[in-house]
Amino acid sequence: MALRISGNRQLKTLPGKETRPTSARVREAIFNIWQGSVEGCRWLDLCAGTGSMGAEALCRGASLVVGIEKSSRVCRIIEQNWQRLAADEQEWKVLRGDVVQWLPKLSGQQFDKIYFDPPYASGLYQPVLEAIAHHQILDPNGELAVEHNSQSSTPPQFLSLEICRQKAYGNTSVTFYRIKE
Repeated sequence: MALRISGNRQLKTLPGKETRPTSARVREAIFNIWQGSVEGCRWLDLCAGTGSMGAEALCRGASLVVGIEKSSRVCRIIEQNWQRLAADEQEWKVLRGDVVQWLPKLSGQQFDKIYFDPPYASGLYQPVLEAIAHHQILDPNGELAVEHNSQSSTPPQFLSLEICRQKAYGNTSVTFYRIKE
């Protein structure tokens, strides 16, 4: 499957839909919403899949991009893509494993932008949002975008996280969270 990001750059991907790529429409909408705040930011890509969101963040000048993905095959492809796209001054890393187990290890680090796109029926929404809130992984001025099926209920708010906006793109919805003031 051919996948292109900003500047018509093509990414390597696995064949089929195993990696559940974020549609170009949703990806473009997210970066339009976050326009002007990606350059220099610290970006966390949860359930990274193809790595297209992190790749796009690198292309748009994020200073740090961290991706968490369960599949070792997919992690190798993400690493190849990000290495090819990253500028010398940009940091990036791909963490292989379960997102719920990785988040406590990120405690003490904060990210300006977090994109979370799990398999919709995975049951990951609650434990991941709880971990982000509990371990204070989202910067106080940052924003978290959670992709989910438009037909399902909105992922809940947790502890210090509140919903600040919601957008629907056909069968896909994105709910945005920030730290409660």
